[in-house]
Amino acid sequence: MQTMAHTVALAVADGTPLFELAAAYEVFGVDRGIAEPWYELTVCGPAAAGVGGWLRADTRQGLDALATARTVVVPACHDVDEEPTPALVRAVREAHDAGARIVSLCTGAFVLAAAGLLDGRRATTHWAHTDVLAARHPEVTVEPDVLYVDEGSVLTSAGKSAAMDLCLHIVRTDHGAAVANTLARTLVVPPHRLGGQAQFIPAPVSPRTEHALTELLAWATARLDEPLTVTDLARHAAMSPRNLTRHFHAVTGTSPLQWLLVQRVNRAQEILEQTDQGIDQVAARCGLGSGATLRRHFNRVLGVPPETYRRTFREDGRTRRVKG
Repeated sequence: MQTMAHTVALAVADGTPLFELAAAYEVFGVDRGIAEPWYELTVCGPAAAGVGGWLRADTRQGLDALATARTVVVPACHDVDEEPTPALVRAVREAHDAGARIVSLCTGAFVLAAAGLLDGRRATTHWAHTDVLAARHPEVTVEPDVLYVDEGSVLTSAGKSAAMDLCLHIVRTDHGAAVANTLARTLVVPPHRLGGQAQFIPAPVSPRTEHALTELLAWATARLDEPLTVTDLARHAAMSPRNLTRHFHAVTGTSPLQWLLVQRVNRAQEILEQTDQGIDQVAARCGLGSGATLRRHFNRVLGVPPETYRRTFREDGRTRRVKG
């Protein structure tokens, strides 16, 4: 029996910036044969709405169609100093009331806040506008230093590359780590950055750019089953541990050990999805030693025990639809 595709509506207003809209389209609107079925994306908004200041969107449906989607994505606003379009605010609120998952990218959070969807919730937006969001909507708990916030039915991201992080997080939630990682490799972006990671990195580096840790990160990723330490990483990179830590914060926004932990949990997700191996075996393959250690870190990072994670993906058949 073929499972119905997950419908995603991309909400476009006249003047919507291009970057976040394009990021969402690349993730949800292009079926690369990674998993079946993929998302079914529809662009909704005013006819021929202006995008990026020079393009016209091919809006197949009006904003009223948002209420029929399972997920609604609201890209960045044209200008945070202006109130969001009332029609867009109303359509997003109605979609949420109808049971849709609502996702904002960058300053799209201002639309969600205007719709009352962030009241009593944590949320984020581009770091340059978090103070404005907090001042305008004091009922919202604004997190200024994170990449994205997942509040279940309402999710918000910081700006630019963090929008892609949130989109991949959604794919990971819906289809699992293996699918999300495959998609990230196809898009040449980092496969998994935790939402709580700092959004402002002192020396940001594009994932497409060679940097001091390029070879080291690949080397470490291929050896997650080994008991790697900061000293091991520093020795391979021909750096002192202190210098390595400084480079890690500049490039990844986190420490070497925290980065290793996330990669190991990420690897554990893939193994749990794709094999029937016991928890101790999974722990050994991803370098977490014992089943008890895996359970502790897995639960801390993802909020569920590994057994529950595996059962979720086995019960709804998502792993059986993974290709490759």
